[in-house]
Amino acid sequence: MAPGGWRWLRGLWAAGQPLFQGRALLITNTLGCGALMAAGDGARQSWEIRTRPGQRFDRRRSASMFMVGCSMGPVLHYWYLWLDRILPASGLRGLPNILKKVLVDQLVASPMLGVWYFVGLGCLEGQTLDESCQELRDKFWEFYKADWCVWPAAQLVNFLFVPPQFRVTYINGLTLGWDTYLSYLKYRVPGPLTPPGCVALGTRTD
Repeated sequence: MAPGGWRWLRGLWAAGQPLFQGRALLITNTLGCGALMAAGDGARQSWEIRTRPGQRFDRRRSASMFMVGCSMGPVLHYWYLWLDRILPASGLRGLPNILKKVLVDQLVASPMLGVWYFVGLGCLEGQTLDESCQELRDKFWEFYKADWCVWPAAQLVNFLFVPPQFRVTYINGLTLGWDTYLSYLKYRVPGPLTPPGCVALGTRTD
């Protein structure tokens, strides 16, 4: 990279550091979660518009995703602080505690956030509690199985190598693809022979 490029990157890094310190870190984590969830929905809607004639971009849907993402930001912020406090670990020497962190994260945080995703979006979109709970029952295990395929490895890297103040940002950086999947799972249109929440083998639901 040219010297001018390095200077630009160093300047950008210096300008961004205050966002990851003190009280500003909570705001950064909150808005980052919301923005990435909205971006994931935007990516999914762009795909739907190409494959479903007549569909138009739904700004309210992306706004709902943004609000739910923002509500998850503080939860993740304090969740990682709590995990670091009860299971302190750093580097490969702390691998036993790091593996415990990954397990606790998968058994507690992942299902909790999955429930909040479906119930929170349902509330914002006018569903009754019964309707949101039914959708949760239809789709939760599909969500949770996919979660186990993606996040244990990602969290292992997170807890091993990422400084604590950047943990939520690291997760946000990975979640654009994940949030696109969540948008697909929430808003997919079932085929005529496929009940909501089920994907028939060898068929596509998009």
